Amino acid sequence: MPWERAPVDDQWPVEAIAEHIRGLLPLLGEDPTREGLRDTPTRVGRMFAELTSGYRVDPQRLLNDAIFASDYDGLVGVHSIEFYSLCEHHMLPFFGVAHVAYVPNGKVIGLSKIPRVVEMFARRLQVQERLTRQIADFLTQVLAPKGLAVVLEGAHLCAIMRGVRKSQARMVTQEVRGVLATDATLRREWQTWLVARGGSTNLLAALGPE
Repeated sequence: MPWERAPVDDQWPVEAIAEHIRGLLPLLGEDPTREGLRDTPTRVGRMFAELTSGYRVDPQRLLNDAIFASDYDGLVGVHSIEFYSLCEHHMLPFFGVAHVAYVPNGKVIGLSKIPRVVEMFARRLQVQERLTRQIADFLTQVLAPKGLAVVLEGAHLCAIMRGVRKSQARMVTQEVRGVLATDATLRREWQTWLVARGGSTNLLAALGPE
């Protein structure tokens, strides 16, 4: 699995990245020695360390044994989890909110861990489709829930500040599994919950028919 290959050391090549940025600036028509840009390459090196920090997260340390036995079998959901990621095609940001719901199968996860899982996979070079699936795959692996739904709504700067330049366009991706996909009553419950508590008014239509 991709998260199992993520490096966990704290080393990051800030100066190596900075050197590349210093070489890029003249190609853009800028003077890398002028005052406003003198420290920019190092800042960019440090920025990429932060924006791609998900590669260096240890999943076991992230979970920190926060998986608990439980006989609760109702819907569990966390909505409106902010995420920020980098599109792997243009290295421009895309950002939005994630909504996660699951039906436990004898285990629940600590509340803070779901946003941390979203963050772990978002802080990488990504596409929204894969980000959605990676979150779902990881939660499926650690919880084996009866049902799981992961829905992301994202705004992509590669389609807002360049290209088609559509500032209101939003992308919706979803992974729906188990009873939340096969049981019509439960599917309606989580979709209603999603729109009422976290999703946009057009999200239910975007998710398609029940």
